[in-house]
Formats: sequence, structure tokens, C-alpha cells
Amino acid sequence: MDVVILSRLQFALTCAFHFIFVPLTLGLSVLVATMEVKYARTGNELYLRMTKFWGKLFLINFALGVVTGITMEFQFGMNWAEYSRYVGDIFGAPLAIEATSSFFLESVFIGVWVFGWNKISRKAHAVSICLVAFATNLSGLWILLANGWMQHPVGYVLRNGRAEMVDFLAVTFNPNGWLKFAHQISSAYVVAAFFVLGISAWHLLRKNETTFFKASFKMAALFGLVAVILCGLTGDISAVEVGKTQPAKLAAMEALWDTQKNVGISLLQLPDTDNERNYIELIKLPSLLSLLATHSLDGEIKGLKDFPKDERPPVMPVFLSFRLMIGLGMLFSLLAFLAVLLSRFDLLEQYPLFLKLLVFTIPLPYLANQFGWIVAEMGRQPWIVYGIMKTADGVSKSITVGQVIGSLVGFVLLYGLLGAIDIYLLMKFARKGPDSDVSSLINPMKRRV
Repeated sequence: MDVVILSRLQFALTCAFHFIFVPLTLGLSVLVATMEVKYARTGNELYLRMTKFWGKLFLINFALGVVTGITMEFQFGMNWAEYSRYVGDIFGAPLAIEATSSFFLESVFIGVWVFGWNKISRKAHAVSICLVAFATNLSGLWILLANGWMQHPVGYVLRNGRAEMVDFLAVTFNPNGWLKFAHQISSAYVVAAFFVLGISAWHLLRKNETTFFKASFKMAALFGLVAVILCGLTGDISAVEVGKTQPAKLAAMEALWDTQKNVGISLLQLPDTDNERNYIELIKLPSLLSLLATHSLDGEIKGLKDFPKDERPPVMPVFLSFRLMIGLGMLFSLLAFLAVLLSRFDLLEQYPLFLKLLVFTIPLPYLANQFGWIVAEMGRQPWIVYGIMKTADGVSKSITVGQVIGSLVGFVLLYGLLGAIDIYLLMKFARKGPDSDVSSLINPMKRRV
């Protein structure tokens, strides 16, 4: 393998690992903030216990996410110096804003939240976690605006041998970036919802703290159902945007080889990339792809054969990842609806099989998120910045194969250790359940309402 392939592999592995922590941080921060706001408003001890229990899991995940995020960014200078030189004027701006505003706000107020128990009023304490949730999600916005620019570059000129920003507002309000943010945030909320549902289901099966975990389950179920619906809506709008700005990606997502109108979707389909056709196309839904991608039954979709072979994305991984993501999304919709229904009528304990299913469902939203990123990033290939710079041209010129292999091995070992620590800590405290005594937090806080 050459430097380009190894550098792509390293960045893919570090990004995929980092993104294990990101969606749970985004979603769980909102849920924990909601719990503490309810406590601040009502004084109900149940919500305080919920805040403490789920907040502890949030902090474990948050800490490891920060570590993996920082090391990941070093690769822009190590492995992708040519990319950084060529588009750093644009790509660096959203990341700089994220670091100086969102990450700063997040870091300050998470300290207030962790160390502020018994020291500030419960309303002020609730405000601190709300600011953490806001900053965490705002951080995601700036990062996704940077990625959105790579998918659909706007507001720039090619000058002095590099891309230079000429319209900051165009970069900031790039529709591709905002759609990625909306779709990613909603999918992150699905991760957090099913994380809480699965752990709550595990405890309910053991009849442990049933009042506590029924309340947690009910909140997460409604949160998850809303998130799944939003994820589907934003995904539909994103398909239209992809059809406009990255038609080769859309063709790879559906293994469409020839340009057609009234394009349907085959529920059972398998691409034959060597012969530029599909082995099978069964159970076809007429005109559905045209409707989803153009909002017209008669819409035309470009096929892969209309693009040079060296400018086509790898079809099989993009196609399979897209199908798996959609299939899991449909499963989450059904499970979230049933979770809301059963919790609403207090029927959870009558359906232990459903609770067991939710326990095993915990990792599936993580996988769906990873599949989505495979579609987004591999579907953009061979471009690192769509239509402007190819991935092979962005790698550092001075780096050697041995150096990339050495850093890749180091990252694998480090991240493997961090992953083991994260799983151990999350499982340990999730199984332990909530603390029964919170009187040390309640009494002083009553004096500072």
C-alpha cells in the first residue's frame, strides 16, 4: 500500500473511532439537561437522581470523545499537509470558530456543572448543563459546516495556487452543511435515545429501580421517536441536495448505471461493478427514486456510466452502507413507536421480549451512523474537496510509508486501549444503577433555589 491508501485508512479509522463518542455526547447532553431542568422547576428528587446517573455516563463518554477528537486533528498537518495548504484558508475558519467559541463554552460550563453541586443554586446549575448541551451541538454545527464545504464548495476563488475564501456568509450558510448538521444531529439523538432505552430495559428486566427506569425510558422513547422522524425528513431533503450537487454519489447509492427518467427502487438488488450492471433487481417500486431525489415522478437521474471511471465513487461499499443505514432507520422507527406506546400505557413489564430486544439494539444506531458517514465520505471519492481537489493530491509530500504505518499502529493501540476503558466504565456504572442517597445534593441546593 502507498502513502495515500495508508493515510486514508488511518484517517478513516481515527474518524470512525472518534465518532463512536460524538453522537452519544450530542444526544445525552440534551437528555441530561432536560432532566435537570425538570428538577430545577419541580424539585422532584427523581429528576435529580436521573440527572446524576445519566450525567455520569455522559461525562465518561465526553472525556474520551475529547481525547480522540484532538489527536484526530493532528493528521491535517501530519498526513494531509497539501490539503491543508490548498484549502486551509476556508476549511480552517469553521474549525477555528468551533475551538474558540463552542469548545471553550462547553469546557468552561462542564466544569461549572461538575464542580458546582452544592455551590450554586439549582436553577443556575441547570443553566450550566443547558449551556453545555448548546455548546456541544453548536460545536457539531461548525465541524459539519466545514465538512459541508468539502462536499459542496462555495464562497471561494482559486488564486495563488490555492482556494481562498471570498464569501464567509456563503460558507456559513451552505445548504449542504446545514442539511448534514440537521441529519447528523437527529441521528445522534437516536443513538442517545436507544442508549437510554437499552440500559433502562436491562434494569426493568431485573426489576431494579422500576420507577426510576420507567421514567427514564418514557423520556427517551419520546425523544427517540421525534429524532427518528426528523432523521427521516432531513434524510429525504438531503437526497435531493445530493442529486443536485453530487450526482455520482446518488448513482452509487442506488447502483444506477444508466441515466434514466421515472427511476424506481429495487428492494432486492446486488451490483455487478465489473460489468457495470446489477446481478439482480427484484421487487421494484416504480418511480420512487425519481420522486425522492427530484420530488418528481418524471425526474431524471444520472447514471454512473455518465461519469469517467476515475471519477466514480466505489459503488459496492456506498451502495451497501446506504441500504443498511436505511434498513436500520426503519427498524428504529418501529421500535421507537412501540416504546412510546408501551411506556405511555405502562405495559413495559408485560413485554419482556421487547425489553430484551432493546438491550441488544444499543449498538445498532452507532452502526447506522457509521454507515451514513461511509456513504458521505466514500461517496465523495475520488475528491477530497468535490470537483476541486482529488484525495491523492491532498496527502503530504514529505511523509513516508514507514511513518504512516508507525503512526497508524500507534493510533490503533491507543484507541484500542481507550475503547476498552470506555466500554468497561460505561458497563460498570450502567449496571450499578443510580445512587439511592442524594440528600447531600438536595439540602444545600434548597437554600440556593
